Amino acid sequence: MRRFLAVLGLTCLPWLAEAQAPRIEFHPFESRTPTDQQFLTGAADAPRTAIAGELRLPAAGTGRLPAVVLLHGSGGVSTNLLAWVIELNGMGIATFVVDSFAGRGIVSTPTDQDRLSRMVMVVDAYRALDLLAAHPRIDPARVAVLGFSRGGGAAHWTAMERFRAMHAAQSQARYALHIAFYPTCNRDFRDALAIGAPVRIIHGTADDYVPIAECRDLVGRLRAAGRDAAILEIEGAHHVFDAPTGGPVRLAQPQTTRNCPIIRETADGNLVNGATGRPFTYAADPCVERGVTLGRDAAGLETAQRAMRDMLRTAGFAR
Repeated sequence: MRRFLAVLGLTCLPWLAEAQAPRIEFHPFESRTPTDQQFLTGAADAPRTAIAGELRLPAAGTGRLPAVVLLHGSGGVSTNLLAWVIELNGMGIATFVVDSFAGRGIVSTPTDQDRLSRMVMVVDAYRALDLLAAHPRIDPARVAVLGFSRGGGAAHWTAMERFRAMHAAQSQARYALHIAFYPTCNRDFRDALAIGAPVRIIHGTADDYVPIAECRDLVGRLRAAGRDAAILEIEGAHHVFDAPTGGPVRLAQPQTTRNCPIIRETADGNLVNGATGRPFTYAADPCVERGVTLGRDAAGLETAQRAMRDMLRTAGFAR
């Protein structure tokens, strides 16, 4: 490298001589695939599963980089994640996109959400954090998690101290910030208000797939308990308002719990319909409906981008 720079006559720029080039790395890692009950009871016998993620390291100096772990929604790794990767890399932040589906033989889950427990992505997020904390280019004190829809629920649930104690107990690494776009908020877990790092939720007010009301309530309860939580409401925006292209469209088949009561955790680690007390599944509970709206909101996306830059700068991830 130094010889190449000398040929160009640039050896007088020491910062350039030491700069690290951008790089893409693919990392397989081991996770688990628990059922809801296995996860909520901390069972140790959940099946081991090999999954993978894509790490993008932006051009940087000699220091360690901040990083953001990205968790996809029910449609799998999609183009809105790539747009956020480009945005974050442009801020000098490394990104690690976790694919929670391919290693488990799943393409997508919108029409059958029972195929995979939502809690699986919480485990994946903890294992991804372990991987990044050991990487020589990553600053383990500056790793955030950013999730979308199904992954958004996991992003804010990873802040819960109870879940961390059960599923990340062997690791000293902690997420410094939890950011959730239009996440699942209608699960009432025990000890849900005991969180260990700031939670930020970004949600559209017109979302009929995962309505905003439960997220408003969650943030209100967290703040009343003295926790660091906030919600940014994007007026008139639908689900996946950060899509790079395409306006709102109506899809007939995706399942939604928009008219379900809160889904509560019982003492034995089951999830039940909060009104009936009966076990909850997407296939069997009559409160589950089909038909949702999703698509881009250009103004809402710009608002979210500004908010993202501000919150990451405030947290010390970027200047």
